[in-house]
Amino acid sequence: MSVPLTINGEPRQSAATNVFALLTEEGVKPDAKGVAVALNGAVVRKAEWGTTELSEGDTVEIVKPFSGG
Repeated sequence: MSVPLTINGEPRQSAATNVFALLTEEGVKPDAKGVAVALNGAVVRKAEWGTTELSEGDTVEIVKPFSGG
């Protein structure tokens, strides 16, 4: 079952039940250096990604490092 979320400003459907699963679903390596997540405007600590559940209508911002200029 998937729920509607807003991920980095885009409405999406996700089957993820927690932040860690969402990162994996989005192709983001949760153990990568520099990855940060905010859920409904509040930063979620990396240690809590596996236990922070997602709910219908949540807004998630995923910040990851990138190279280039």
